[in-house]
Amino acid sequence: MSGRAKLTLFAALATLLTSWSLSPLVDSQAWLLQAGLLLIVQSAVGAGARRVPLARTLTVAAQVLVSLLLLAFLYAGKGESQGDGPLAYLVTDFGALFGQGVRDVGEFAIPAPLTDGIKLLLVSGVLLIGLLVDLLAVTVRTAAAAGLPLLALYSVAAGLSGGGDASWIAFLLAGCGYLMLLLSEGRDRLAQWGRVFGAAPRRGAADSGLAGATGGQATAPVKFGRRIGVVALGLALAVPAVLPSLGGGLLGGTQDGDESGSGPGGTITAVNPLVSLQSNLNAQDNRVILRYRTNNPQQSEQYLRILALDEFNGVKWEASGRALVDVPEQLPEPPGLGSPVRGTAAEVSTSIVAADNYTQRYLPMPYPATSVAIGGKWRFEPAGRTLVGDQLGRDKFQNVQGAEYTVRSLLLKPTAQQLQKAGVPDPAIREEYTKFPDNLPLVVAETARQVTQGAKDDYSRAVKLQDYFAVNGGFRYNTKTASGTGPQAVARFLADKEGFCVHFAFSMAAMSRSLGIPARVAVGFTPGEKQSDGSVTVSMRDAHAWPELYFQGVGWTRFEPTPRAGINIPEYSRPQAPAAQPSAPAPLPSQGAAQPSTGPTATPECPPALKKLGECGAAAPAQNAPHDDGPSVTSILGWVALATTVLGLPLLPLLWRTRLRARRLATREVLTAWRELGDTAWDVGVVPDEALSPRRAASRIVELGRLEPEPAAAVHRVAGAVERALYAPPGAEVSYPELADDVLLARTGLLAAVDRLPRLRALLLPRSAARISWALTARWATASGAVSARATALRLRLPLRNRG
Repeated sequence: MSGRAKLTLFAALATLLTSWSLSPLVDSQAWLLQAGLLLIVQSAVGAGARRVPLARTLTVAAQVLVSLLLLAFLYAGKGESQGDGPLAYLVTDFGALFGQGVRDVGEFAIPAPLTDGIKLLLVSGVLLIGLLVDLLAVTVRTAAAAGLPLLALYSVAAGLSGGGDASWIAFLLAGCGYLMLLLSEGRDRLAQWGRVFGAAPRRGAADSGLAGATGGQATAPVKFGRRIGVVALGLALAVPAVLPSLGGGLLGGTQDGDESGSGPGGTITAVNPLVSLQSNLNAQDNRVILRYRTNNPQQSEQYLRILALDEFNGVKWEASGRALVDVPEQLPEPPGLGSPVRGTAAEVSTSIVAADNYTQRYLPMPYPATSVAIGGKWRFEPAGRTLVGDQLGRDKFQNVQGAEYTVRSLLLKPTAQQLQKAGVPDPAIREEYTKFPDNLPLVVAETARQVTQGAKDDYSRAVKLQDYFAVNGGFRYNTKTASGTGPQAVARFLADKEGFCVHFAFSMAAMSRSLGIPARVAVGFTPGEKQSDGSVTVSMRDAHAWPELYFQGVGWTRFEPTPRAGINIPEYSRPQAPAAQPSAPAPLPSQGAAQPSTGPTATPECPPALKKLGECGAAAPAQNAPHDDGPSVTSILGWVALATTVLGLPLLPLLWRTRLRARRLATREVLTAWRELGDTAWDVGVVPDEALSPRRAASRIVELGRLEPEPAAAVHRVAGAVERALYAPPGAEVSYPELADDVLLARTGLLAAVDRLPRLRALLLPRSAARISWALTARWATASGAVSARATALRLRLPLRNRG
């Protein structure tokens, strides 16, 4: 096989190995075989075109044409064709399937089902990267540059998949593929020059040119290249394992963490659901995901709550890390619930059945639940009063899929008077749930004060905020509004007055905190739709987000600022006189967009966008992760060691010169001290001249170093001592007690005579450090000469032994 043919083969192999990093994005790897076969055909077409030979542009055009024909042949007819005839079958239908794949990518969460559209995107992407690698490595003959498209493919795959247990395998495969491509290209280049420069072959070895060795053994450069590749990959895999982790990124919790948690029961975290909520609000599908029966007389007020987002940093709302415990037989009393409200509460029972395609890990329940009867492994998070699926095995977790469970909960009936007379919140609750970040625009707090002007208690302020959004503020409900999580998102929403439930819930909670009212955001489902048989169905568009405000004696209380049709505001927050339900002053969206909510879109395996919310299985962002109690001792020590190393590297030359100077002057030898003086002058820019006598060299140092009289006299005294040591009669002793002092005095004068930057250069980057390189080169030459001499002697002896 020729060198170019090998290069073509390794280019295709590098692309295929790197494409393995895409496998975590979908739930099946069947597409890899098809991509590999098409990649081989594409590479073969390129190899044949180059052998003809064709121009580079024609070679690439031939590869593109054949690839497109193969893709059209394989995927035509699988999309929704809008016409008749071969053109519609091969072109229109093919383009429709490509567009469907783009929509599927936005609809499904990772790992997505391998639909025909997603499969087409994956295979087409691999073929495109393979074409670029083939073009750069084989056609243009720059294999190193071919690493760029390979890196792009790996980076996109790694970024979307979020790493995982198999991420190191994908990195290893991609790295090996690229290194093999470089090795193949290097050997091909060397073959064009003839024999590889390396160790001489043994006697009788065939002159194989590129091989350059007997018995199939690689020559020195090839062995050396392989060793470099192995060491580089080993370091790339090992170094990140020993370095301390950087923790969560900007979105926090979007990476797969330690699901088992730490401490008693582990912990749980969740991420900002803003993006996934908007995806669900605009979803076309509206399949039923929950069915339940309840004896609640106020079924229209029974929300099914999933989790609470209680941490606000100005950029996003998220669920803070909380410790998980075993599910108690009787759940503890809700925080803040007082006897007057508890005495009027009724306990109701709700039996819920989850659909088989609903696989989130959070258990939807009425709030506040008092007991839960459910099979499987579940854990309880007391602060948010949520149940979370426990870990069942490697990358496998308990979820709601197909579960049948019964929840007993309290039907609380607080009155407006009770909320108005609520006492001062518990200090711990107030401190945690009124945290207000400094990076939030001032307009948020100012608007909150203006809207609640005249209110004398927290309840009245909360009702005014709710009415501002839902009734008299001029806000419109629109699921097409661009979502955002930056510090300006709330301010932009207040200015535009248009958004969906997340905007309303997030903004009211943030404004409540600015007024000193403890607040958080709950995510779950509205009550659903009652059926003729008495059961209630909850579909994806019944999902919702709402603010919860804390009142001492009542606890966490739901408010409803979203002006959406079909949503009832709580009775305790309505005007005292009977009034119609609030609605948006501006026209609402079409019926198709009026019912959407924050809920999950369902797939055969999981509501896709809810995986991004963190409510699905092992791939969900909302998962167990170590409770953030601060960095561990190991992390602190690791970071201290890393910082010490990084900060100490620039100081190594300074430390080396200081140590060397002390050792030289400690010997009290004149010639050694003279060398130190010469290196000091070299550091400030006076290049040494070995051809000069000590007296001429001293004059040169004084002149170029612009020394003052006292340091100049010290230099001349050291030079005079050198002359006496060199030319004194044999056996004569040269006594010079002030030798070290004169050298240090001369050094001080040399440093003082230069500007600040040259002085820093002399201290931190001394020019005399070149002596290290000289010493290492000399030692290497000596060692190499010794090894070469021994090898030569051995080769000369071996034939004599063979003859005997």
